[in-house]
Amino acid sequence: MQSTAQSTKLTKLVILALLGTISLVLFFLNFPLPFLPPYLKIDFSEVPALMAALIFSPMAGVIVEGIKNLLYLAVSGAGDPIGVVANFLAGIMFIVPVAVLYHRSKGVKSVVSGLVTGTIIMAIGMSVLNYYIILPAYAWFMGAPEMAASTAKWVAVSAGVLPFNMIKGIVVGILFVPVFVKMKAWIEQKQTNLAS
Repeated sequence: MQSTAQSTKLTKLVILALLGTISLVLFFLNFPLPFLPPYLKIDFSEVPALMAALIFSPMAGVIVEGIKNLLYLAVSGAGDPIGVVANFLAGIMFIVPVAVLYHRSKGVKSVVSGLVTGTIIMAIGMSVLNYYIILPAYAWFMGAPEMAASTAKWVAVSAGVLPFNMIKGIVVGILFVPVFVKMKAWIEQKQTNLAS
C-alpha cells in the first residue's frame, strides 16, 4: 500500500515536471497583437497548467505555472524578474477559477464558465496589480520614473494590459475547450488512476 502511494506521488511529480517543461516551450512560441504594445505577447503556456489543474487540483496548476516561470528564469538569465512574477500571477488568476469550478461539477459547462471567470479575474486583477505595483516596480527597475506617473500608468493599463488579458483569456479559452472535449475521457481516466 505504501509503495503504491509513493509510486502515485512519483507519477504525479513526473507529470507536473513534464507539463511545466511543455509550458515553457509554449511560452517561447508567442506572438504580439498588431494593435497592442509589442511587449504584450500571446502564448499558450497556460494550457499544460490547465490540464494539471483539471487532472489533479488547482494547486497542481499553480505548481506547473511555477515550474514554467522558474525554468524561464534559468534559461533567460533572469533579465526581467518583474515580468516573470507578473506572468506567474496572471497564470494563477486564470487557472485557479477554471480548476475550482471544474472540480465542483465536472463537465464542459463548468470549464467554459471557469474560463470566462478566469479571464475576467485575470484582466481586472492584472490591471489593478499593474497600476499599483508592477508598473511602478518596472519604473524603478529601469530607472524611468515617468513610467510611474498616473497618466502613463492609466494609458498602459487601459490601452494595453486590460485588453491584452481579455484577448489572451478568450484566445486560450477558444483553444482549450476543444482540447478539453477531446481529452475529457483521458483526464477522467487519469483522475481515477492517480486517485491516492
